[in-house]
Amino acid sequence: MITIDTTFLRNKKNLLAFSAGVDSSALFFLLLENNIKFDIAIVDYGVRRQSKQEVSHAKALARKYKLFCHHIKAPKFETHFEKKARDFRYEFFDSLLTIEGYDAILTAHQLNDQLEWLLMRLTKGAGLSELLGLQELTQKNNYTLVRPLLSYSKEELLTYLKTNDHPYFIDESNADEKYERNKFRKQFSDTLLSEYKEGIKRSFDYLAKDKEHLESEFETLYSEKNLRVIKLHTVGSKRKAADLALKSLGYLLSSAQRQEIEKETSLVIGGEWAIELQNDLLTIAPYLTIDMPKKFKEACRVANIPNKIRPYIFQKNIHIDSFRRVLSPDTTKS
Repeated sequence: MITIDTTFLRNKKNLLAFSAGVDSSALFFLLLENNIKFDIAIVDYGVRRQSKQEVSHAKALARKYKLFCHHIKAPKFETHFEKKARDFRYEFFDSLLTIEGYDAILTAHQLNDQLEWLLMRLTKGAGLSELLGLQELTQKNNYTLVRPLLSYSKEELLTYLKTNDHPYFIDESNADEKYERNKFRKQFSDTLLSEYKEGIKRSFDYLAKDKEHLESEFETLYSEKNLRVIKLHTVGSKRKAADLALKSLGYLLSSAQRQEIEKETSLVIGGEWAIELQNDLLTIAPYLTIDMPKKFKEACRVANIPNKIRPYIFQKNIHIDSFRRVLSPDTTKS
């Protein structure tokens, strides 16, 4: 029997990322069973023969259960399909969040996805937090990303659909090993889960508890737009805090970049992100090079705002006083 925790989803405006495949179809019907209100969003990438059928199926389901179905046709991506498709998908979701005011996006990531992610990151060099890239609740800037199925394998979800005679599609592209994730799925994760599913489930539970303890070594004091100020409770938590903050902002660090963060107190990562450490406060913001008025720069100097962070604060019109109170909590405005 599959049960999902719906506590967070009640009295929220929810959007389900729907593909008509096994995982999202299972989550669709589980949400209905639990009387959770939601709409669906589906992207047609046009790379499979059945994609139009899947969109038509999604629309029909929405009509049947009185939901709203958002859909969009993606452009043709000639290179780096996985990344470009993901970026396009989340840009679509972001637009729906802004226009429709959804509180949460639900995705149907499950146990197989967790294991695939862990194995893929393991081969690239990663710490505990990177290995556990998928969490049930992830707070973003203006919404919460919810993954209710992480404890269940694809096999369990498929059994649920068949037992209840619920419709679903099989994504034929999942067998194509030109995509890295499919390669890890076929050669490693499916085999491991077929033999050691219960042990793997327990391991993820233990690792999640260890991760929670590790992340108690720092806390986010200030968050506005893409600006973060994080208080480090231990000297060695800088890299981990930066890693997790940037991941929440959509940027994954390489092993070399993590090592660079450990050594430097002021740096720019990938030409995109400024990272500054002052005492026990770590400040992160998009890296910009723009002209700023002399008066503004002087106000930043007086407020002790890190140099590389100032252009972003200026561009986004973030109030210096509110930021200053985080950097210098004992200072009050006269």
